[in-house]
Amino acid sequence: MFLYFILSVLISFIITVILSKKFIPVLISKKLNQPIYEIGPRWHKSKAGTPTMGGLFFIGAIVITIALLDIFVIPHDKRALVFITLGMALLFGVIGFIDDRAKLLKKQNEGLKAYQKFLLQIIVASAYLALLTACGEIDTTLSIPFLHTEWELGNWYYVFALFLIVGVDNSVNLTDGIDGLCSSVTAVIAAFFAVCAFLMPGAKGTLPHIAYMSGALFGGCIGFLVYNWNPARIFMGDTGSLFLGGFLSGLAFLIGSPLIIVVVGLCYIMETVSVILQVSGYKLTKKRIFKMAPIHHHFEKCGWSEVKIVFVAVLVTMMLCALTYFFM
Repeated sequence: MFLYFILSVLISFIITVILSKKFIPVLISKKLNQPIYEIGPRWHKSKAGTPTMGGLFFIGAIVITIALLDIFVIPHDKRALVFITLGMALLFGVIGFIDDRAKLLKKQNEGLKAYQKFLLQIIVASAYLALLTACGEIDTTLSIPFLHTEWELGNWYYVFALFLIVGVDNSVNLTDGIDGLCSSVTAVIAAFFAVCAFLMPGAKGTLPHIAYMSGALFGGCIGFLVYNWNPARIFMGDTGSLFLGGFLSGLAFLIGSPLIIVVVGLCYIMETVSVILQVSGYKLTKKRIFKMAPIHHHFEKCGWSEVKIVFVAVLVTMMLCALTYFFM
């Protein structure tokens, strides 16, 4: 199992690097450049001209890796779960692709309307939950991390699950705001899920499919970082970040503890919370809580470099993963 996990990491990493190296010049020649937000930090103007939609590279690598492993090592009784989860992530990626394409056509950092994106995400998440239920993978009991207790939610479980999936997906999307941040944090969480698959199988038995999926995700993120590290030569775009959010949510459900993604993915959640606080605070008091939201821009305006913000986020995520592993 461990050998195939390493293989999943290497295959995904190598394919991502190869695709990135080959197609970044193509994206540049097609002028598929990330529009820079007009009210963003002024120093981000230097990023103008950097191509976007690079998420297609690691998405392709992850799909190829999982397809190859499916032929040889993924247990037959887990194949449906693997492809249902991968399907949800891909559909979220499609939503991101549509959004990125709209931004490129409009030549501004505004694609789909918020309600359009939200509605599409709800439809995809609902389909995923329906399929998980059909496979017998949802029993409406919610495991609470650290408290070692479970809550029976009945039909309210589906409302909670829908909110969680869509919320996490958008939080990961917001995290993709500076070079290397989203891919670095996601790589750490992918490694955590792999550890869970090896050492915390729980009541559902061994979890090789989660190990291989996590390995593919980890390899794809690390491979993308080769070109996304500051100064980035490529951005993942909403295509990549929405795919990652869906993939991580799916892994949390497959491991049997959906709320675990809220704990280990706290850096994602804080991005969304900072935006909510900023908007609501300004509406109520006409004063801004942060210098700029999402919160990574606040730290930028406090004088932190992008590299420092990424390192701190990675360190915090690693600490949260360790705490969750030892105390959940």
